[in-house]
Amino acid sequence: MKAPMTRKRRRGSGKEEGEEEAERVGGGAVWCARRGAAEAKEDIKYDEEFIFSPRGVKQFTCRWLPHNQGPKALIFICHGYAMECSISMRDTGIRLAKAGFAVYGIDYEGHGKSSGLQGYIPSFDGLVDDCSHYFMSICEKQEYKKKQRFLLGESMGGSAALLLHRKHPTYWHGAILVAPMCKIAANMRPHPMVISILDKLCKIIPTWRITPTQDIIDIAFKNPEKRKEVRGNPYCYKGRVRLNTARELFIVSLDIEKNLQQVSLPLLVVHGGDDIVTDPSVSKLLYESASSKDKTFKLYPGMWHALTSAEPPESIDLVFSDVLSWLGDRTVGSDEARLELERKTKHEEDPSSKLK
Repeated sequence: MKAPMTRKRRRGSGKEEGEEEAERVGGGAVWCARRGAAEAKEDIKYDEEFIFSPRGVKQFTCRWLPHNQGPKALIFICHGYAMECSISMRDTGIRLAKAGFAVYGIDYEGHGKSSGLQGYIPSFDGLVDDCSHYFMSICEKQEYKKKQRFLLGESMGGSAALLLHRKHPTYWHGAILVAPMCKIAANMRPHPMVISILDKLCKIIPTWRITPTQDIIDIAFKNPEKRKEVRGNPYCYKGRVRLNTARELFIVSLDIEKNLQQVSLPLLVVHGGDDIVTDPSVSKLLYESASSKDKTFKLYPGMWHALTSAEPPESIDLVFSDVLSWLGDRTVGSDEARLELERKTKHEEDPSSKLK
């Protein structure tokens, strides 16, 4: 049963959140109309729904499905920091659904149309748990139980995808990581004294927007029109990074950096060669360090951070061509993919495996 599509003001959140909520709701109708028109032109079905996580967080979810045919496999989107699914990831959803995949996305707490203070991540573990609960609830639907399951994470969403894999190492059939955030570059790491001060401040003023940062939009999106779109999207957070959000991202990056060798699922990592938001050399390190037997790294010279949405059309087409080729080789239809799916299905249906 769908939750009513209404919004509630959080108690004690102050005027700031109310103002941001009004801005999001006020501009949202225009974006929803544009999105609906885009999907109507494609041979796919788009739906959205509000759910409540086990933590009681009201969250927005959306899905793009192939029209009049069963999906080849399931793909679950993990969007980037300050972004959202229904608008920012729309083109990705449409392209994958047109290729025959069922695509599901969720806006994290404090992101997009989900509840919470905009741009605030109180706990990255909680964020991952919310994604895990929703994604697995879709996978366990009767019509999907024998479908393969893939994760697609962009930027910070790459970190979320890697942690979802860590929670259930054998559950996912593969992951596509687009310019993933998985390590803090040495020249970007705060001094230990700064980190100590940050920890103390987070206990007092966790939501304050006082973390000095560059304008990410200007350095992430090459296409000026895409920059304009993101700036005009009321569901994208555009303020300074909140204190506790910065702390959570830093801790997660350190954690992933120390455990790159634990990545064992089939892996495709794609990265723009001129990306200065996340480091391409770190994606190469992930590729080299991961214990996955099936792993691929694609570097695209001259491309920036948002290589699936803000590059020239021919460059975006190239990236998606590589993504769809990788997926095609690993979805049921090839003998290897079929055998792997049968092995996973038997493992999950074995009662003893559920006790581990």
